[in-house]
Amino acid sequence: MTSDAPVSQRDLDQERAHHDRCREALAATTAGADEEVITGEDVSASGADAEVLGYRLRSRAKELRELPPGPLFFGRLDFGQDEPDHAGQSYHVGRLRITEHTAAPPLVVDWRAPVSRTFYQASARDPRGVNVRRRFGWAPGSRGDSRDLTGLEDEHLARGEDRISGIVAQEIERPRIGPMRDIAATIQPEQDDLVRGDLGLTVCVQGAPGTGKTAVGLHRAAYLLYAHPQRMRRGGLLVLGPNRTFLTYIAEVLPSLGETGVRQSTLAEEITRYPVTGEDDEPTALLKHDARTAEVLRRALYARVRTDHGDSLAVPDGSYRWRVDGEALARIVADVLDEEPPYAVGRERVRTRIVRAVQDQAERRSGPRGAAWVRRIERARPVSVYVDAVWPAVRPEQVVAELLTDGDRLARAADGILDAEEQRALLWARPPRSWRSARWSAGDLLLLDEVAGLIEHLEGYGHVVVDEAQDLSPMECRAIARRAAFGSLTVLGDLAQGTAPWASRSWPVTLRHLGRPEATVVPLTTGFRVPQAVVELTNRLLERLDVEVPEARSLRPDGELRSRVVDAPDDVPGAVVAAVRDALELEGSVGVVAADADVPLLRDTLAEAGVEAAGPESLEGRVGVVPASLVKGLEYDHVVAVEPAAIAEAEERGLHRLYVVLTRAVSRLEVVRARPLPF
Repeated sequence: MTSDAPVSQRDLDQERAHHDRCREALAATTAGADEEVITGEDVSASGADAEVLGYRLRSRAKELRELPPGPLFFGRLDFGQDEPDHAGQSYHVGRLRITEHTAAPPLVVDWRAPVSRTFYQASARDPRGVNVRRRFGWAPGSRGDSRDLTGLEDEHLARGEDRISGIVAQEIERPRIGPMRDIAATIQPEQDDLVRGDLGLTVCVQGAPGTGKTAVGLHRAAYLLYAHPQRMRRGGLLVLGPNRTFLTYIAEVLPSLGETGVRQSTLAEEITRYPVTGEDDEPTALLKHDARTAEVLRRALYARVRTDHGDSLAVPDGSYRWRVDGEALARIVADVLDEEPPYAVGRERVRTRIVRAVQDQAERRSGPRGAAWVRRIERARPVSVYVDAVWPAVRPEQVVAELLTDGDRLARAADGILDAEEQRALLWARPPRSWRSARWSAGDLLLLDEVAGLIEHLEGYGHVVVDEAQDLSPMECRAIARRAAFGSLTVLGDLAQGTAPWASRSWPVTLRHLGRPEATVVPLTTGFRVPQAVVELTNRLLERLDVEVPEARSLRPDGELRSRVVDAPDDVPGAVVAAVRDALELEGSVGVVAADADVPLLRDTLAEAGVEAAGPESLEGRVGVVPASLVKGLEYDHVVAVEPAAIAEAEERGLHRLYVVLTRAVSRLEVVRARPLPF
């Protein structure tokens, strides 16, 4: 049963008036936050207390000032009189809580609040105490002017009404230019379950194209910041994307949800210790991304520890010398080694136990020793010399550089792990004089990070969101696991879109390398953005890929799939110009995606034809020309896919890359080609 009753002008005017009231209340709150900063700077307290208070007040004021302009609510819940917790109450639902003063009922409740969950989960079958769910239709691109409220849509759930929301469909299908938008107004029940998952749980989302997995991950980040503010402030939250283009695309989502200051980065940026000036061939790169190399590095590091140092130790204490025999010292080192602590921790543990052995002798002879005496013995030169001899201090750079330049050292560390050919592939062709003059490759930085994590625990995050996780290598997974050792993960990806040489073919394997073998894998197969015509085409390609993932399905019967076939390869650029001009007759963004080698020619051809086209670094123009290697995670209303055969041939996992390219269209896909499709 559906309700198509028109909304009265009176209702529309009332909601616009409420929005004006909300806008005034938000402006007053922002002004009040600035006033609190001024007041807080004059508080009479200790310097430390004043600094903490001032930081919090300034942060709150900054967050309010940086909120992107836009409508302040997108929904409303009217509860029935019989609902036990919210009887007869009405709540507007928006991206942040708005109230006129602290004790007053909220004018808008945050979409993350417990009561707001009903907005996403209630249905005619299970109303959850809701009489009416109202959705608001806003003019595209609205900056929050109340006059932009153009329509209302009521679902009378208590009457058993079940309607397909036209407002939700319009919002999902609305043409887009520029960065990714949030989906707070259109979250579906299965997405909401993932967004509100417990902080302590790691969840892996296997999401088909257009299912909103990236949006789910970002909204989960926003939810955790709201639901666990102290733990998130203490532990921090990190969003990892595959490249800077992708991060630029998603950069505005969290601020639009009221969350600023979240670190959004790439793994390469997180592990960078030196500029990448070296380059590995593919066999060497594969080895450096291989989990076996982690054990080689561990062996190389701990091979520096000596348990056979037979000399005894004499420690001066005034005119007296305390002596620890060689057997006892060797036992101390061996015991610490068996405990497998981080290397730096083990080194200090050896020192502490040597001092304790000396202290035991001293106290047996003449009673307890104080802290100052213990510190003096710890700093005694013979103790330091002995510790340096049996457990020397070391930098990650030393370990990696010596391993990659010394064939004998590598052979000992890699014995039984890497064969002779693999060992030769790892060795630097032109060894530097020392690690200080080394030309580090991207793979070398992974090795340095691994050793750094073996030497001491790295500072981690309370939660890490990892997007495009199917392209992570085992060693990259280990680097992420170190940064979430005491936190949790949201892992997002699609095995069918794995394009890296080490791309995963199994989520359980990836989760094991991430240190979360127990994590649940949740499939999202219902697409909201990619039209059915495109999904049917890409499902044909999916059958050719060497991964087991469920086929995608689309809720969008609209959309268009076109093919423009030309007689010769030289005719392709001109056909691309014609395809772009056709797309520009319609609303929305246009993405021209081609094999990387073909991109410069296409840009020049479009420019000569008078079509202004930006590169992947800019998301503001209507037309973008993007290499296939950089289009992952991006979306365009209209995609012109240029010569699929060339995209498929450009790399080992070219069919996977082509799958990515063809699933970037959210309204219309046009394939321009002179050669047969490779599937």
